[in-house]
Amino acid sequence: MEAGKTYEQLVEENRNLLAQLEEATETITAIRTGQVDALVVNGADGHQLYTLKTADQTYRVFIEKMNQGAVTLNQEGIILYCNSQFAAMVNLPLNKVIGLAFVSFIADDFIDNYQQTFTKGWEKDCKTEVSIVSSNRHIPFQLSVTTLYLDEGVSMSVILTDLTFHKEMEQLLTLNNRKLAEMNAELQNSNNDLQQFASVASHDLQEPLRKILIFATMLRDKHGSEITGDGAMFLDKIISSSNRMKTMIFDILSYSRLATNDEGFVASSLGDIINEVIEDYEIVINEKRAQVIVGEMPLIEVNRGQIRQVFQNLISNALKFAKATVAPVIHISSSVGVNEDEKEYCTITFTDNGIGFNDLYGDKIFSLFQRLNTKDKYEGSGIGLAITRKIIDKHQGSIKANSKEGHGAEFVITLPTKHQKTV
Repeated sequence: MEAGKTYEQLVEENRNLLAQLEEATETITAIRTGQVDALVVNGADGHQLYTLKTADQTYRVFIEKMNQGAVTLNQEGIILYCNSQFAAMVNLPLNKVIGLAFVSFIADDFIDNYQQTFTKGWEKDCKTEVSIVSSNRHIPFQLSVTTLYLDEGVSMSVILTDLTFHKEMEQLLTLNNRKLAEMNAELQNSNNDLQQFASVASHDLQEPLRKILIFATMLRDKHGSEITGDGAMFLDKIISSSNRMKTMIFDILSYSRLATNDEGFVASSLGDIINEVIEDYEIVINEKRAQVIVGEMPLIEVNRGQIRQVFQNLISNALKFAKATVAPVIHISSSVGVNEDEKEYCTITFTDNGIGFNDLYGDKIFSLFQRLNTKDKYEGSGIGLAITRKIIDKHQGSIKANSKEGHGAEFVITLPTKHQKTV
């Protein structure tokens, strides 16, 4: 500082220096963001013009606005240029980054990986993952390297993409997948236990139930005339309840067996299967003066025995829940089409003119043991439609019910025409 300057002169000099610094900062920012194409600098030899090439300007604008880090290296791996994003990543000012060896920012465990990529990058574009050291933190990045051929010579462009969020999501996904696998294993074990329990319990129940039916029937047949008062009624209720339990046990066994029976899918005529069921119900159909109108049915791959049970349940229900004063009329139709996944599916529709049900229960009726009517008025265990849905699910299809009380019911089944085994 020169001697003899007044306070006012020092203040003015400081103001001028601040103005020059601000102007220099604005100029550097303008150069970095491509706002200027040339500079006129007053040097020792007078005013000199420095031009900024269009390609360089475009490159600067592009990388300065990137959300990723961008670095230019020479053949020794020294940083010739970096954008503001990379400087922020390594938590250093821009002027401190330029001139440093890029490898100095690489975590020790990833140096060999980086060196191999750096060597290959002069021959072809390549990518790798490394950790960058920033303020004693290791941050995962993906490096994308490519060679640049400029007038000043050959250099390497490095783009850095922060993988922190990606890695956190990977860890979370791995953890969730592990938990899901554990839950699936537990669920599978639980299902196996339940299936074994249902099978064993049902078999064990059949023997004492068989004896109850035999002795109750023998008592009624041999000594019915000797039973007075309410005794005959009580005996009939025992036999009736035992028969319902027998039906329920059989249905439980059928339901539990569905979990393990995945074989037997063959090309089958649905029309032939329906005709077999109609033949089985010939006596009931004649008694009720019912009509079963069947349209053209397709040939698709199904488990014949299981699909037969589906048609049997639906036709049986239509006959069972008929109106007392109206002869049952059952329509069965089908169509074949392609879904949004370009897979061929067929749709089978069952409609009847029976008592119907409240449409609010359209999904509830497929639940296990669910009944919408009292057991003293309509026979059955309440498992039939649950078995039907489970069979349709195992065929990778769907079933839905539509109805209004007093206006009949409609069941719509959708099945793939070709069976695909689940893994």
